[in-house]
Amino acid sequence: MKLRPGRTVRKINSQAWARYSVKKPKKNYIKALPRTSLLVFNMGVNKPGYGLGITLKARQNVQLRSNAINSARLAANMYLEREIPGEYYLRIVPFPHNVVREKKFATGAGADRVSQGMTLSFGKPAAVAARVFEGQTVFELKTHPGNKDVAREALRRASDKLSGTYSINLSDLQKQQPAN
Repeated sequence: MKLRPGRTVRKINSQAWARYSVKKPKKNYIKALPRTSLLVFNMGVNKPGYGLGITLKARQNVQLRSNAINSARLAANMYLEREIPGEYYLRIVPFPHNVVREKKFATGAGADRVSQGMTLSFGKPAAVAARVFEGQTVFELKTHPGNKDVAREALRRASDKLSGTYSINLSDLQKQQPAN
């Protein structure tokens, strides 16, 4: 079965559904938790000498599946590794914990006699997603001030892989750290 497009799950139009118990899995509505595609959250080298911080923030409420976040991570990280290897630290902030359910429909000849339509359309767990709200940070990137253009391009490439609209914000890390 093919994966449905991201536009089918990007709206936040119901409550979060993440109830899964490790101790009592048979008492849950979610019998088996779908696996996440996103396994790496920190990339690059985390050292204290970075002077520039860049964040990718959401401009609207959106739900992002784990495979979309992973795709954005790969696009940004590959570009950064090619342009400025070892001179950045990239971190993914949201964690995909919300279970996305899908109602399977029969297609083809005689499908109207086979499928139930919307009767009891609770759906089965298909993927996990992160709920990102307006103003929330999705990616954090630290680098040297000389790499500003490369860092902005990396986050722009990452935002192209995600549903919704995003803004790229720059901040000076040297001013934020207290002098000892």
